[in-house]
Amino acid sequence: MIKVKICANKSVDEAKMCLDAGADIIGILVGQEHNSNDFIDKYKAKEITHFVDKRCDVSLVTHLTDAEKIIQLTKFIGNNIIQLHSDIEENEVEKIYKSLPNVKLVRLIHISKDGKICTNYKKMKYADYYLLDSFNLKTNQVGGTGLTHDWNKSSEVIKKLNKPVFLAGGLNPDNVKQAISLAHPYGVDVNSGCKNEFGIKDKNKVKNFIINAKS
Repeated sequence: MIKVKICANKSVDEAKMCLDAGADIIGILVGQEHNSNDFIDKYKAKEITHFVDKRCDVSLVTHLTDAEKIIQLTKFIGNNIIQLHSDIEENEVEKIYKSLPNVKLVRLIHISKDGKICTNYKKMKYADYYLLDSFNLKTNQVGGTGLTHDWNKSSEVIKKLNKPVFLAGGLNPDNVKQAISLAHPYGVDVNSGCKNEFGIKDKNKVKNFIINAKS
């Protein structure tokens, strides 16, 4: 069954909402370098991870490119996945891989609206999973843009990759089923598509997103 990640949890209440709805992975954003309203500090992230208590996976999503900072963050927070949402050098990723052998690594591949690959993924020696995501240069957003890309082209990319792939970018409860049927990813990742008009996670949207993805 497809894996579902609900990203950008900012409180224990949001994490509980995702757990109750059946999320496989929750994302917490720490270490900001690009535009986003979803980042929290490491103390709040640790509180959320402690609350989850291994009932689902916890993914640290970070813009940081310094391996030692990422390693120390992970040891403090207690997450078991790291999503490297940056153009981090591969020698820095190697340090993370060797220091945290039990922590899974998710590597970002940016996709343009028309389905063009905009990341040199072939240089990525260390990856347990890939994440296909949209980006927005105008707003300096490397994720959480609410922008979709061509899922037929995403399917072609996924077939080329030799790792499980998460699909992200503009997904919501209404389109996730179609996205899965066209792209055939290992998992889906949602952020803005499960928020209300005030930018806050919506309980019904989270629930419906997971139901639709897993059906």
